[in-house]
Amino acid sequence: MEIEKFLTYLAVERNIAASTQNQAFNAILFLYKEVLKMPLETSFQFIRAKKPKRLPIVLTKGEVQQVLRCLSGTEYLIGQLLYGPIAI
Repeated sequence: MEIEKFLTYLAVERNIAASTQNQAFNAILFLYKEVLKMPLETSFQFIRAKKPKRLPIVLTKGEVQQVLRCLSGTEYLIGQLLYGPIAI
């Protein structure tokens, strides 16, 4: 089906993010259901875009202290509130 080919193309050829592919898929579903008032088969076979593996960036206690030493005034207060007792 054309929809499956299009969604697979987005993932394979265009290398889009999984959220973008999901948005395109939901837009197509909306188009058929709400605008065209046409039934659409619910089982699609297409290659899903891969979700990127993201690791959170966490500062060490020493790095936080270094950042706070560079701040003053309101910025320092905000930093202290964000990092709490680690900055002492």
